[in-house]
Amino acid sequence: MRSSHPRSAAVAALVATALATGLLAGSADAAEGAVSADPIRIHDIQGTTRISPLNGKQVADVAGIVTGVRTYGSRGFWIQDPEADDNDATSEGVFVFTSSAPTVAVGDAVKVSGTVGEYVPGGVNSGNQSATQISKPTVTVVSSGNALPEATAINEYSVPAEYAPAGDPAAAGSINGLTLEPTRYALDYYESLEGMNVKIGTSRVVGATDPYSELWVTVKGWENAAKRGGTVYGSYESQNTGRLQIQQLAPIAQQPFPVANVGDRLTGTTEGPLDFNQFGGYTLVARTLGTVKAGTLAPEKTKAQGPGELAVATYNVENLDPTDPQEKFDNLAKAVVENLASPDILALEEIQDDNGAKNDGTVSAEQTLTKFTAAIAAAGGPAYQWRTINPEDKKDGGEPGGNIRQVFLFNPARVSFTDRAAGDATTANGVVRENGHAALTHSPGRIDPANPAWADSRKPLAGEFVFRGRTVFVIANHFGSKGGDEGLTSHHQPPVRKSEEKRLLQAQAVNGFVKEILAAEKNANVLILGDINDFEFSATTNALTDGGALYPAIKSLPKAERYSYVYQGNAQVLDQILTSPAIKSFTYDSVHINAEFSAQNSDHDPQVLRFKP
Repeated sequence: MRSSHPRSAAVAALVATALATGLLAGSADAAEGAVSADPIRIHDIQGTTRISPLNGKQVADVAGIVTGVRTYGSRGFWIQDPEADDNDATSEGVFVFTSSAPTVAVGDAVKVSGTVGEYVPGGVNSGNQSATQISKPTVTVVSSGNALPEATAINEYSVPAEYAPAGDPAAAGSINGLTLEPTRYALDYYESLEGMNVKIGTSRVVGATDPYSELWVTVKGWENAAKRGGTVYGSYESQNTGRLQIQQLAPIAQQPFPVANVGDRLTGTTEGPLDFNQFGGYTLVARTLGTVKAGTLAPEKTKAQGPGELAVATYNVENLDPTDPQEKFDNLAKAVVENLASPDILALEEIQDDNGAKNDGTVSAEQTLTKFTAAIAAAGGPAYQWRTINPEDKKDGGEPGGNIRQVFLFNPARVSFTDRAAGDATTANGVVRENGHAALTHSPGRIDPANPAWADSRKPLAGEFVFRGRTVFVIANHFGSKGGDEGLTSHHQPPVRKSEEKRLLQAQAVNGFVKEILAAEKNANVLILGDINDFEFSATTNALTDGGALYPAIKSLPKAERYSYVYQGNAQVLDQILTSPAIKSFTYDSVHINAEFSAQNSDHDPQVLRFKP
């Protein structure tokens, strides 16, 4: 459980680890190096690359004005030299790590002696860039009440359009050793301001306030703008350079952090030091925070399906289990009825077992599903029936003890489920040809559960449905997460996305199964849906569509509407529905009810597809 202050518990633990391993201050030998006789300025410490030329060295009497004090999490303060050099690549600010609460105040002129280090938030294996800082400091306050160095304005004119230089092949793709080009690359620009007093003007919120008291804005309002106010992540080359994370220096107990949704505006001037942290990279830690002006964004409602249309939806309900408050069940149920218009078939992801995260061998989700379907009925929805397969205990990843799985809900008044020798957690589904049509050997059944691609991951759930006499094959998925991937601000450029390897194998397995169905019946109606955990332009999606077997229906939407999730201010696709070639005409809706809002029932937006089989 992380504290109410931004990432403070996690940061404190990382600091402790860094101190123990010497990451923070270089080696013991370096720490014993002789103090330089020449006066060292902050820009000498920062240098023209991401790594200080004085890393691991002791410095004495480094002068600066205190521009910010942080009393929680990674405790310390920022200082800035009011007399800048003439090199835009060298920052004039630096963080002084004190470990205990600092005793200086904003406006103090100080001299700091200590050890220069490169602290890597998240650890050296995270791929994160490092933050240059002075640790184990001795601080002398020379005077107080001084004017602060003028804040550098970050805006649409100052941030370059190109995101990052290509990493050095001789350094495993790292950009750490490259000379900064702040007028050419956005990451270099932000790095050249690391630790300095910066400011932004009125900016649009593109990432809602989260539980850790932070939000995201863009200083480039026009950059890949989403229809509803966000900024769309539409390719690996469209990182959205104007995004900036906002936190505040004041402890939350003293000053509540504003609640904002995507499309709101952070008005006025927001000013403070530019930090770098594990959870999003470059962050303006506001000493002065602007005012949130609320927009008009409201949760969307999809239109109801026509009498001859089959509505199929997918919804990640974020670890739903009976120990959750009734309010969560009621809110999710209301969304199914009012926002999704009670789809005929609803694939759910992250349904947990009957006691949630309690790790006692329970795998049944009967109580979870009984409670949820009852809540839907109480909200005015249909009397949904369900089909699922209980996983083996602790075999499908997710929250330990939760045993998450995919589930089919269906409205028996509109559609029927074809039960065929229901499989179990380890039985592989198959495809046969009966009376000239494709059929599953198990319905419901799992696809290739022994395939190493599904180790510690959710196995796809396949089922046969009949709507108005036509068979529809539906396969519900929850591919492996992006956990362990490097962030966009990684010192490796492009960042390493290790998790893609597993999803690629998973996509190939599902694509192969779809091809089996289509080989048995060329014009079969097949829908692949769920939390694919990858973008519509990714290798994962390309593998799913291989050979023309499937089409990613979200691509039928304008680019400004293609997203189901918001991460670090980027509106992006994780949840998808893909169609077989027989499904030529359909309407698709990414129903935005969660991802853009501070108050969420899930962090994913559901997807709905309507068609006439």
